[in-house]
Amino acid sequence: MNLHEGVPLSKYTTLGSGGPAHRLGNPGTVDELVEMLAWAREEKLPVAAVGLGSNLLAADEGYEGLVLKLGGELASAHAEDGRLLAGGGAPLAVCLHRARAADLGGLEFVCAIPGTVGGGVKMNAGAYGGDMASILVRAHVANADGVEWRSPEELGLRYRRSALDPTQIVAAAEFQGVTRPEAEIKEIVAGMQKQRKDAQPTNKRTFGSVFKNPEHELTAGRMLEACGLRGFRIGGAQISPKHANFIENAGEASSADAVALIAEARWRAREQYGVTLEPEVQLLGAIEIPPIG
Repeated sequence: MNLHEGVPLSKYTTLGSGGPAHRLGNPGTVDELVEMLAWAREEKLPVAAVGLGSNLLAADEGYEGLVLKLGGELASAHAEDGRLLAGGGAPLAVCLHRARAADLGGLEFVCAIPGTVGGGVKMNAGAYGGDMASILVRAHVANADGVEWRSPEELGLRYRRSALDPTQIVAAAEFQGVTRPEAEIKEIVAGMQKQRKDAQPTNKRTFGSVFKNPEHELTAGRMLEACGLRGFRIGGAQISPKHANFIENAGEASSADAVALIAEARWRAREQYGVTLEPEVQLLGAIEIPPIG
């Protein structure tokens, strides 16, 4: 098996923080993925997939388990007959490119999601009115016993989450698109990308949105901005001066610095608005968000 010891997770996270992984595997086929999952179960090790490392905060002490970075055929994508079939490790940007070249629309919203198919499906990622549940036909889910196709209903997709547990890895997914000229797709994507660039710190090291939007008239970003948190800094991490629902690596940020900012933001939102913000970022290793107060 293609396993490596002590690889720094800071190399695999978009924030650039995180300690060493006990083991890191790079499966390129479904058989290799199942073999690694079976090995982890035999060794009684927890499992996590990293994708592009966005939406992920890894413990500074590292992760005492198996981290999976899918490659090879598990990171490929192609479009045919109005559908897109992609491996779980395929970047969503690549999927959009393949779909656009085939005049396949409906996936334009993924231009705002800096992740992979597997993470996108597991978290039912979305942007600009679209989400994975709206285009997903089925997903090929692997565990230590093998693989099986599952429908969106069987995956339990809902707002920014699914029913998949860490030992269940999305090896591939099939999406349904709509016929749309390539030029029109480019125009839609350009508009979304401009909107994203104008509003978000796209040129900074972040892990994406920190909190899910609450059931409130204000979004999480607007709420935290009103709490005076734009530019607020702890250690090497700061809340983005551009968008308060993002945390930037402002210089050698640790995951502990980011957690401290998350805790401060949740406390202020509760104090000022009576709202408990729910983190969207996924935690890896011995790391947790402390209770408010």
